[in-house]
Amino acid sequence: MFIENRQKISKGFDVQLIILYIIFVMIGWFSIFSSSYDPVAFNGIFNLDTPYGRQLVWIGTSILIAIVILFLDSRIFQNYAYHIYLTCLILLILVLFVGTEISGAKAWIKIGPFSLQPSEFMKMATALALAKFLNEGKTGSEKRNTWLLCFVIILIPVLVIMLQKDTGSALVYASFIVLFYREGMSGRFFIWGAFIAVIAIVTLYLNELYAVGLLVIIFLIYILANKNARRNIRKPLVVLGIGIAFVFMVNVIYENVFEPHQKQRIDSLLGKTSDPKGIDFNLNQSKIAIGSGGFAGKGFLKGTQTKFNFVPEQSTDFIFCSIGEEWGFLGSLAIVSLFVYLVFRIIWLAEKHRNPFVRYYGYGIAGIFFFHFLINIGMTIGLVPIIGIPLPFISYGGSSLWAFTTMLFVFINLNDA
Repeated sequence: MFIENRQKISKGFDVQLIILYIIFVMIGWFSIFSSSYDPVAFNGIFNLDTPYGRQLVWIGTSILIAIVILFLDSRIFQNYAYHIYLTCLILLILVLFVGTEISGAKAWIKIGPFSLQPSEFMKMATALALAKFLNEGKTGSEKRNTWLLCFVIILIPVLVIMLQKDTGSALVYASFIVLFYREGMSGRFFIWGAFIAVIAIVTLYLNELYAVGLLVIIFLIYILANKNARRNIRKPLVVLGIGIAFVFMVNVIYENVFEPHQKQRIDSLLGKTSDPKGIDFNLNQSKIAIGSGGFAGKGFLKGTQTKFNFVPEQSTDFIFCSIGEEWGFLGSLAIVSLFVYLVFRIIWLAEKHRNPFVRYYGYGIAGIFFFHFLINIGMTIGLVPIIGIPLPFISYGGSSLWAFTTMLFVFINLNDA
């Protein structure tokens, strides 16, 4: 009942997205192989005791998942979007009770020798739920609450993920701002968001006194430049009061929500501390590996930093280091270009589709892909804090590969209808 004769309705699957997927998966496997290859212990590429052997299993099962998705009736994803969201949310909550802790985060469900991370699938489920909600076309008084309800759909999984102490995965949900901006959210929200970020950074980098002083200066400038504000000063004063309260909340959140290693990474990024042999070790080794690749790289299997395990998590969160070292600036530029093209291809297809649901979903996952590759690559070169999120299709891991495969091929399926 879930599979229909697609020849009657099919426009043809987008070949470019499928080719991009294959390219990414191949690059990922060769990078994982290179970063974990040991010529002494090598016993074939299908050795399940090695990351590259296990990744072959994930790739094979991901291809099966992709094929199954392509043969499903595309209406399933629209009609059952809320059901998929609730199912993933239940799995996410289940992790709190039966989950296994890895690297400080209790985000995995152990199934025999394998581990499943529901938060990876929750991103796709949230994109579907938002697409269905926006597609329902609220009117009148309900329309005024649209953005608020969208934030509720996002906030629920974010809070659960925060309880799992997986801050990196929780931050990914900020990527839905791409969807909201496309669908008409006022630019004032983004200005306020940027302003809040600046105040938070000033508070953490200096202290509360400097941040409050900055708020007061901005308040006075606004009052002096705006006659209407002087006549009705109550609203600006309320905003100032909320801003001052936020300043003092920043340190409360910083001290009580973030884990010690996360606080150390933030302090290191802000330049408040320097610990080359401690918290900065990962980043320093990452920069050395990427920098040593030069313009054209050292060549396949010739990366010394990654080959001799100087870079921690070199096949997962720091897989980009292997690419940078072995293929240099040209290889790194190729990866960035491929991801940019992937995002723009999804957006272009979403814009031209006649079904608004496909546009909503397309922008939702385009934001997720963009956020992942931007933050992952940014943290390997020191532009953003190390928050531990994978590079889509390339980093080692079954859950992330399955989730990103599902995310992309659901869009390919929807775009075909």
